[in-house]
Amino acid sequence: MSTELSHSAESRSSDGGPGVVGHRDGPTAAGVPVRAGEGGGRLGTGGAPIAAEAAATTLVTQSSGADWLARYSSSLMGVFGTPQRVLVRGAGCLVWDADGKEYLDLLGGIAVNALGHAHPFVTSVISSQLATLGHVSNFFTSPTQIALAEKLLAISNAPAGSKVFFANSGTEANEAAFKLARRNNSDGKRTKIIALEGAFHGRTMGALALTAKEAYRAPFEPLPGGVVHIPFDDIEALRAAVDDSTAAVFLEPIQGEAGVRPLSPDYLQAAREATTAAGALLILDEVQTGIGRTGKWLASEDAGIVPDAVTLAKGLGGGFPVGALITFGSATSALLTAGQHGTTFGGNPVATAAALATLHAIESQGVLENVQAVGEYLRQGLAAVEAVTDVRGEGLLIGFDVNADIAPAMVTAALDAGFIINSPGPRTIRLAPPLILTTGQADRFLSALPALIATATAQTAKDAQ
Repeated sequence: MSTELSHSAESRSSDGGPGVVGHRDGPTAAGVPVRAGEGGGRLGTGGAPIAAEAAATTLVTQSSGADWLARYSSSLMGVFGTPQRVLVRGAGCLVWDADGKEYLDLLGGIAVNALGHAHPFVTSVISSQLATLGHVSNFFTSPTQIALAEKLLAISNAPAGSKVFFANSGTEANEAAFKLARRNNSDGKRTKIIALEGAFHGRTMGALALTAKEAYRAPFEPLPGGVVHIPFDDIEALRAAVDDSTAAVFLEPIQGEAGVRPLSPDYLQAAREATTAAGALLILDEVQTGIGRTGKWLASEDAGIVPDAVTLAKGLGGGFPVGALITFGSATSALLTAGQHGTTFGGNPVATAAALATLHAIESQGVLENVQAVGEYLRQGLAAVEAVTDVRGEGLLIGFDVNADIAPAMVTAALDAGFIINSPGPRTIRLAPPLILTTGQADRFLSALPALIATATAQTAKDAQ
């Protein structure tokens, strides 16, 4: 049922659609055409000389993957461990490493590359906007920033009085939401913020306080106080915890880092009821689940609730760094006032142009329908594999469990076989591929999966000897 969405005719056309206006002299995100020789030259000269120089300049040398990794270990902090591969190029759902090996990317930069790699429409808009206006301080605004805010309010069905704050990442969006929660304390008694066991909201200090994993938290304690973690999807525990000292409840509709665990619609509805009764904010972290990942703009749509705030990032910019906090209604939107929060790069013209282009491509190329169809196809195929014991998720955010502690070895076996996957737990594999994945590409992985499991099983047994 899926189609090849990554390089459609529309993505190569000059008509960028609403808020992303094209022109015969070159598409731009703000509706201002960029003609050859304008704005790109050195010290007022035309654009052609600098373009020719750029084409002839090699900024990095060609090296093998092993050489690059040796240089990595001597120049970069080890916070990510040793990288699995050195990737140099991508197209659609495929990437290639420094040694020329091809991989089917089933992780999508951890749910970031919504339209795959090097999507021609998005890259064209980014290039054009950067050649027009790349950055302004937050003393000013730009057409792309305003248009993107309006678009996000529209697709989230936000009521009148709702607003948007732009950041650069998911953890920054959650930091803004954390401060929003702190401002919901007019009587000085609302000091408690509730999150869930298994939650992951980021690694900066406020977001880390909301994150439940002890291994992430312990080295940096004491963390910002007042955060309480309660059992996952337990309505009675939620009702017992939310009281008049609660400033906010933070929830992920689907916990990605915990192994793709969805909250039930009943739980989300109960959270809305409990927070409304107590005067607390309901803040939904849709950093990983939003922007079409589940086949809807927001994963929480089916619960039929209106939250007080939603955070977005990852897929919003199609690979370009951008995050957002959406506040619902005038009362919540007024909690943060001038000077109480800010960012240097958040909402800059290039990031917001990238997001506008991404949203337009998702709408105009039938991507949401593709996510629903291919996601269902992939989940059914996974459930039919003998060693798979459970399949969870929605759309193209999928977690599946296997019958032994072999998931880390499966990641290695998959890389050797040309697939990029992730293991958030010893028996759990997470898939978050580009939203343009085809059924043919899903079949390629499903066909290889039994052999990957067998290889991982054998390697794990060997390592245990």
